[in-house]
Amino acid sequence: MTKALDDLLDLLDLEQIEQDYFRGRSRSAIVPRVFGGQVAAQALVAAGRTVPDDRTAHSLHAYFLRMGDPGAPIVYTVDRIRDGQSFTTRRVVAIQHGQPIFHLSASFQTYEEGLDHQAPMPDAPDPDTLPTAAETLPAHADRFIHPDTARRMLEARSAVDLRYVDAPPYASVGERREPRSQVWFRTNGKLADDPLLHVCLATYVSDMTLLDSVLLAHGRGGWAVGDVVGASLDHAMWFHRPFRADEWLLYDQESPSAHGGRGLGQARIYTQDGQLAISVIQEGVVRVPRG
Repeated sequence: MTKALDDLLDLLDLEQIEQDYFRGRSRSAIVPRVFGGQVAAQALVAAGRTVPDDRTAHSLHAYFLRMGDPGAPIVYTVDRIRDGQSFTTRRVVAIQHGQPIFHLSASFQTYEEGLDHQAPMPDAPDPDTLPTAAETLPAHADRFIHPDTARRMLEARSAVDLRYVDAPPYASVGERREPRSQVWFRTNGKLADDPLLHVCLATYVSDMTLLDSVLLAHGRGGWAVGDVVGASLDHAMWFHRPFRADEWLLYDQESPSAHGGRGLGQARIYTQDGQLAISVIQEGVVRVPRG
C-alpha cells in the first residue's frame, strides 16, 4: 500500500465522539474548499458504522449545501431512519461552524437472490495501455492558470491510479467533442475485504471526473484552466453488484444536458470483466466566468 492510500484510508477512519456522532478531518485541497468526494465518502462511512455487518450499501442520495472549510473538522450526525427486515435507511448531516454543509441519505440491504440483467459494458482499451496521470498532467501544465496546479493535482489524486481513455478536457481546450468521457481507476494499493470500504472509495473517486463530459461538449478545459467555475450540487449512486476498488473499474460517463448554469453527468461503472457495478448521476454548477 502506498503512503498516499494509507493517508486516504486514515482520512476515512472517522473518530466516534458519541453514539451516532462522528468527527472527520480534511486533506489539503487543490481549491480552497473540501473535496466533495471526501465529504460524501466520510458521510457514507458514518452511516455504515451504524448498520449491521450483514447489510451492504445499495444506494445513496446527497446534496452539497455549502462550501466546506478544509481547515476545520467536520461533524457527521447520523439519524437512524429505519431498520427493516431487509433494508436499513440512514440520514447523515455534515456540519461545520454550526451549519450543515452536506446531506446524505443512504440505504443498506441484506443480500438476496433475484432477477438479474444489466446493460452491456462499452468498448474500452486495456487500462494498462493508457498513460498515467503522472505522464498526462505535466505534459499540459502550461494550460493551467497556476504553474503548480499539475503538481497539486497529482498530489491530491496520488492514492488513486486514474487513466483517461481519451484526452481529458484540459488537454483539448477549444475543441468541442461528444459529451462522453471514459476513465479507468483503481486505488494505488490493495485494500482490506470490507465491502463498505470499497463502496466508500468508489464514492470518493466518483466526484473527480463526472462533469468532464459537460466540459467536452463545449470545448472547455475546467477550473484548472480557468474557463469555467463550478461545484457539485447533488450526487446519487446505486451499487448493483460486488466490486473491489483496488481492481480496475471503467467509469463510462456522459452528459445529456447543460442549461441554466448547471450541467448533468450520468455514468456507469463496470468491473474489468464486464459486470455493471455502479450507476451514478450528478448535477453541478458549471458557469462561464464573466468579464
